[in-house]
Amino acid sequence: MRIEFAGLAAEKGLQLSVEPCTDYVHSDPSLVGQILRNLISNAIKYTREGRVRLRCLHDRAFVRVEVLDTGIGIPAGALPHIYDEFYQVDASINTSRNGYGLGLSIVRRLVKLLDLKLHVQSVVDKGSTFSLELPAGTARESLHGDLATSPSHGSGNQLPFARHLLLVEDDPAVLKATRMLLRVEGYRVSTATSLREALEQARESHDIDLVVTDYHLQGGDTGVQVITALREALGPTLKAVLVTADTSSAVRDLSSDAHLRLASKPVNAEELLGILKSLLATSLVAAAHS
Repeated sequence: MRIEFAGLAAEKGLQLSVEPCTDYVHSDPSLVGQILRNLISNAIKYTREGRVRLRCLHDRAFVRVEVLDTGIGIPAGALPHIYDEFYQVDASINTSRNGYGLGLSIVRRLVKLLDLKLHVQSVVDKGSTFSLELPAGTARESLHGDLATSPSHGSGNQLPFARHLLLVEDDPAVLKATRMLLRVEGYRVSTATSLREALEQARESHDIDLVVTDYHLQGGDTGVQVITALREALGPTLKAVLVTADTSSAVRDLSSDAHLRLASKPVNAEELLGILKSLLATSLVAAAHS
């Protein structure tokens, strides 16, 4: 964690400390790691000066892993909303390109998935502490591989018949957050950042069930071009979700495409997942009647 976030903290002049921890916990290492990465990333984002600290405290039944910061803090009235999609504590803090803002929303989903507890304490202009409670484990469990146990629909264990999605997005933060959201829901996810990369994925994988693409991509590519090219490669009935803040008539006219849905930015996670399920359900019904 220290190596992964050292550069990001240094860019803001922040001190990042990661205290050694020799405790064992019983949970999914990949998903717990993603929770902590999202919490650290969020702490750095909302800390203008001072430090971000990762530490663990041991109790008989659990290990509490804490992410502490000296950031802007969270008003008491805002605490119930911080896990909502796209909620931003301080509107003066810029987010890149109207990103989806799914960081803490994903944290909440993962905490629920793993049946863990997450607490937050915060004081405005003083900082925040996010505390993740994990069931204490033993070295014996670790040696026997019990710590790698994941829920069957977790991000590391998609079943081979899980639906395969291609996510096309050129914003790294948005790509990472959305990929994790989709994996947590049990989808197999491939990614691309451009039209060229999307076509490379199509050549390598002919079982792509649906593409989710941003409308405006770097280099002048558009999501419409991505969908058109992928349908030429994979078939005209390829399902697609176009994510856009564009409200022009040209974009609205796309809604007549029976195999395409529009998702307006900022995208609500539940709305996006609902769109995916609806589109994929129609393909299953069509296959059943063919």
